[in-house]
Amino acid sequence: MQAKVITLTLLAAALIVAVPATAAPTHQRAKTTTITVTMTEFKFKLAKSSAPKGTVVFKVANKGQVGHDFKINGKKTPLVAPGKSASLTIKFAKTGKFPYLCTVPGHAASGMKGTFTVK
Repeated sequence: MQAKVITLTLLAAALIVAVPATAAPTHQRAKTTTITVTMTEFKFKLAKSSAPKGTVVFKVANKGQVGHDFKINGKKTPLVAPGKSASLTIKFAKTGKFPYLCTVPGHAASGMKGTFTVK
């Protein structure tokens, strides 16, 4: 009888340890999306114009002949020299449309602007 109690106790302990390993996680990991942004004289080309809610890493490359930057959601890259690149990581907590632009004087007015959508 005592052997059965010990066996059942060990079996119950094993199940208690095993259940958390197979249970569904209580939170889901936020998704990270990487978007390539190419800058040339007076336009941006984004590999994707939208992403799901979460973290977006913008990989910005200047293929133009003058310095440019990339600003979105209140954050911006430093001025990126021709042939150089920079990264900008933004956490989008809500869906919506987010304008982006180059803050170098005259560049946005010349076409370096657009809208990025978070779904």
